[in-house]
Amino acid sequence: MAYRPSKQFKNTALGTGAVVALAALNAPAALTFVQQRYHAYTIGQSSYKLRYGSWGLVGIPEEYRINAVHAALLHTGKVLLIAGSGNNQKKFDKGTFDTILWDPKDNSFKKVPTPEDFFCSGHSQLPDGRLLVAGGTARYEVLDGKVTRAGGGMRVKNESPDKVVTLKKGTRFRSPSGVEYVSKFDVTVPKAQREFEITYGRDGHVKPWRTKVVAAEARVFVEAVKTGAEGLTTEAAQYQVVGLKGKDAQNTYGLAERLSIDKQDFQGIKAAYEFDPKAEKYVPVDPMKDARWYPTLVTLQDGRVLAVSGLNDLGDVLPGDNEYYDPKTKKWTKGPFRYFPTYPALFLTQGGKLLYTGSNAGYGPKDKGREPGVWDLKTNTFATVKGLVDPDQLETSSSVMLAPAQDQKVMVLGGGGVGESKLSSSRTAIVDLKEDNPVFRSSARLPHGTRYLNSVLLPDDSVFTTGGSRDYRGRGASDIHKAQFYYPHTDSFVAAADPSVSRNYHSEALLLPDGRVATFGSDPLFADKDNTRLGKFEHRLEVYRPPYLYRDPARRPVLGAGPQEVGPDGRATFEAAHPERIQRARLMRPSAVTHTTDVEQRSIELGLSKTAHSVTVDVPQDPTLVPPGWYMLFVTDAEGTPSVAKWLQVRAPKPAPAQEPQG
Repeated sequence: MAYRPSKQFKNTALGTGAVVALAALNAPAALTFVQQRYHAYTIGQSSYKLRYGSWGLVGIPEEYRINAVHAALLHTGKVLLIAGSGNNQKKFDKGTFDTILWDPKDNSFKKVPTPEDFFCSGHSQLPDGRLLVAGGTARYEVLDGKVTRAGGGMRVKNESPDKVVTLKKGTRFRSPSGVEYVSKFDVTVPKAQREFEITYGRDGHVKPWRTKVVAAEARVFVEAVKTGAEGLTTEAAQYQVVGLKGKDAQNTYGLAERLSIDKQDFQGIKAAYEFDPKAEKYVPVDPMKDARWYPTLVTLQDGRVLAVSGLNDLGDVLPGDNEYYDPKTKKWTKGPFRYFPTYPALFLTQGGKLLYTGSNAGYGPKDKGREPGVWDLKTNTFATVKGLVDPDQLETSSSVMLAPAQDQKVMVLGGGGVGESKLSSSRTAIVDLKEDNPVFRSSARLPHGTRYLNSVLLPDDSVFTTGGSRDYRGRGASDIHKAQFYYPHTDSFVAAADPSVSRNYHSEALLLPDGRVATFGSDPLFADKDNTRLGKFEHRLEVYRPPYLYRDPARRPVLGAGPQEVGPDGRATFEAAHPERIQRARLMRPSAVTHTTDVEQRSIELGLSKTAHSVTVDVPQDPTLVPPGWYMLFVTDAEGTPSVAKWLQVRAPKPAPAQEPQG
């Protein structure tokens, strides 16, 4: 479709350009000015917006501009933006951590006191509408060549069965040769365990029981007090805890094997909090058993949350230690042992198994844990899913469960090579989990090879994708200033309006209750094509209005008064002035997204019945399809134009009562 400016506009714009051109024949800036004026005119036309939608920047007062690394939509309609230290070591060193709340209704902002460094934490929507935030940053990385003090893990032993030992940050450990190392964090070691030994005499009779004390153990990262080679060691040794005397010194000691000056990766924390959307504050809960940095948290059908992967307190990828969080008890318990690279994309599927799409965000060897598959948590078995093109380019890829969730189709989009690879893929692929032997099948390609693509489900069942870059963290000015819709029923991408702000690493996008899409963040490595100027974190907030919001507003579906909770029968009824305009209903779970990983969002098709003045929706009573929690209820007309969402809580079904035995 051609968009032609008015004669008056052409005379003004082109005339201005002609004057400038006559003044300086070799003046490309004049042409750029004309092009910009023409582009601004074009994208401002109603016919353009009706076809491509439009973007708009939201003004953020300077005091609220943060490095938004995490974004979550709350059931109050506000968006929680978490930076923590925001990939800024100066803020980390000062203990300055940031969180803000943004209200899209009036574009107001509020600072939230942030008790821990939640930079690179995990998060998950809980059944009561709180947001679980767990893990984060204990220590920033130190790159090869910049490590001046030998460091590594110290196993702290406690042989006392009578008391717990707590050693504060700064505790010194002395080697047999007198070299001292200092702990970088507090460490608590449980009591030793008494075990009974049963022995037998030569006559076969049991001898009197004997007890054996088994030492308890915890781990802490230590660094040599002095710089240089004297702190290096590759031999196992026992270390004295400086300051302990008598029995305490005998019972508590350190063990270490290798303390080196190798690269030291980011280190995780154990802290966990629930963010209360009503009180608008973080509430502490029990810490995790393992420290985690870059973990995925996925909500399960019973409302519990499974925390998977991450870098531990030494900066190593956890070997497979996963754990459950129970929002009823606020405590963590051991989960099934299985290794994944960091920020693995894990989706709850119908029946209760988890699909790992292979999408992940960075840490771990390239030949381990990269293959997609279906994980049965009950049996801890893993069935691989084949068929992906470019299987070596799943890092920084995007994954989304296509709408409606009942179809059980999951899509992988783009991605890149492991680490700082220049490789990027335009591949997309879809797996149908209803098949007996599901495999990925290639689908329409992206316009470009794309890392860090943000993918957002819309109420009309399309997927809106935006941003990303061809190269690692936008190197070489490789950011992609494009957006598009993916339509599953035609397996095609259709262009949307171009965003004005580029987004790559550490960027997020999510659906708002009014049908718009908000985008945040971006952390480019460089600011120029030649990679000579360091990049700056992107603070601008840009919102996209899809074409469906430019249709006749008088005919947009509207939901009136109704309940905030689905009834025991799975139904909810709302007033509607024009129920005849309403054709479909979708229940959409709000996003909690970071590092291109959003395993929360899903769109469930609802049954729909109408009277002269109301509509009733029927919610499937299958918690593996509809996990407990708060959802946005959208209704759409025949063209897919959505209403403003109503918030609706879905509770976990109560277990069926046990039947009385017969006879």
